[in-house]
Amino acid sequence: MGFLLVTFSLMSIIWLTQSLRFVDLITNNGIPVSIFAKLTSLLMPRIFTILAPIAVFASVLFVYNRMLSDRELVVMKSAGISPMQCAVPAIIFGLLMSFFNLFVYNYGIPWSEKEFSELQWKVKNDVSHLMLREGEFTTLQNGLTVFITTHEKDGAVTGIMVNDERNPKSKVTISAEKGRVVYTNKGPKIIMVNGARQEIDNQTKQFTSVSFARYSVDFGMQENTRKKEAGVREKSLEELLNARNNPSLDEKEANRYFVEGNRRLLNPFFNLVFAVLGCTGLLCGNFNRRGQTKIISISITAMIIILALDLSLTNIAVNNISLLSMIYANLILPFLCCIYLLLFYNPAMFNRKKEVPNEVLKNE
Repeated sequence: MGFLLVTFSLMSIIWLTQSLRFVDLITNNGIPVSIFAKLTSLLMPRIFTILAPIAVFASVLFVYNRMLSDRELVVMKSAGISPMQCAVPAIIFGLLMSFFNLFVYNYGIPWSEKEFSELQWKVKNDVSHLMLREGEFTTLQNGLTVFITTHEKDGAVTGIMVNDERNPKSKVTISAEKGRVVYTNKGPKIIMVNGARQEIDNQTKQFTSVSFARYSVDFGMQENTRKKEAGVREKSLEELLNARNNPSLDEKEANRYFVEGNRRLLNPFFNLVFAVLGCTGLLCGNFNRRGQTKIISISITAMIIILALDLSLTNIAVNNISLLSMIYANLILPFLCCIYLLLFYNPAMFNRKKEVPNEVLKNE
């Protein structure tokens, strides 16, 4: 429960900050709120994988600190239960979260990033369904306003009216019964059938009206017909691990893909490491009635150092692939240290008082 509370609280805050990047899509492009919510929600798997290890650490630290404050861990130690036995629930929880994050990293993130890229491209380029909304006047650019009555199932639009004031010398109003938005290399345009074109000259005030069977209006919006190449997050694990065998990639790009593939296998297990780290200090340290501020501070500092080293070593490994093993060491060594302390650490060995010789006691 503590993990869920921390995770959803942090994800809600980050979702709010990330969603501000896309507010202009609602105000400028007039996309529905449902598409805006879907667009921002597709960012959540990536954010979850970042926050999950931190939330695991915080929840384990909170639960074990509360048990220590309530003297539950003191009673368990007095009953002969070892620190390793007390840490088993945290280890199981960390393992479960690690395997779940492994799934999210390798299946959830590539799918969500691909959906996000496609939806973002559609929002910016699909004029007919997203920008042209039924029963609303849509300003596509300065001086060009379009109104449609309905969208048909076959992709056509009915009840069209276009007001074109892009030319300062004249004003043009076009109305048609039916039409369709088509996409060309020069951008989208609307082709209308069975309508009328009315124009008034701003200088001479002369009015002309022409009926037509077929007429087209260029929106003047340069469309990006080529979708952006799939990013590193959209690629599968197999593509990333085999990137160094891809001749189309330069060395640095191939290294970046290869490092990302290794991190997809490695980073989920930070949940296990941080779960063990969160309980080790409290289980191995001495009980203090004034609180465990010192031990908690040391644990938090260790967690921050591990995360900072992971980011730093990742950038270093991209430039020098031979240092990739350092990323693994940053994960494995803290875990082994925690397990060793849970199994063999005895605080009495370091807190043993010096024995006073008998001769000194006799002289006193």
